[in-house]
Amino acid sequence: MARGKVKYNQLNEYQKKKYLGEFYTIVSLLRNRDEVKTFLKDLLTLSEVVMISRRIQAAKMLLEGATYEEIGQKLKMSTVTINQIEKWLNNGFGGYKNIIKRYKSKKEYKFKDKTYTPFSLTAIRKKYPLHFLLINLLAKK
Repeated sequence: MARGKVKYNQLNEYQKKKYLGEFYTIVSLLRNRDEVKTFLKDLLTLSEVVMISRRIQAAKMLLEGATYEEIGQKLKMSTVTINQIEKWLNNGFGGYKNIIKRYKSKKEYKFKDKTYTPFSLTAIRKKYPLHFLLINLLAKK
């Protein structure tokens, strides 16, 4: 039996659908952040996780309007890689945009037209005003 790397193009359609379908199903069964974390730690090398994380950071920066030069300097990434990420953002299936949008909406809370970072003292004071009643009263003066 021949061993070695199997390339995507070498697989027949049945194998592609089977492998990818099972992978997507398995990923969809992950219930929370801890399960995702332990699964990816077992599945990927640390280097692969960092590489994927940097792609996500570049996608976030592109969506925020950063230039290739800014992204390249901050993430030590080539313009070729940044260009590929931008192609995925604009011509892909919408995965990057959807998940980054969902992440941003979870990451920030809005209180009376102001945005606060979760777990900041300001956000906690707004979320639990009675716990900070004296501090909030003193802050108004």
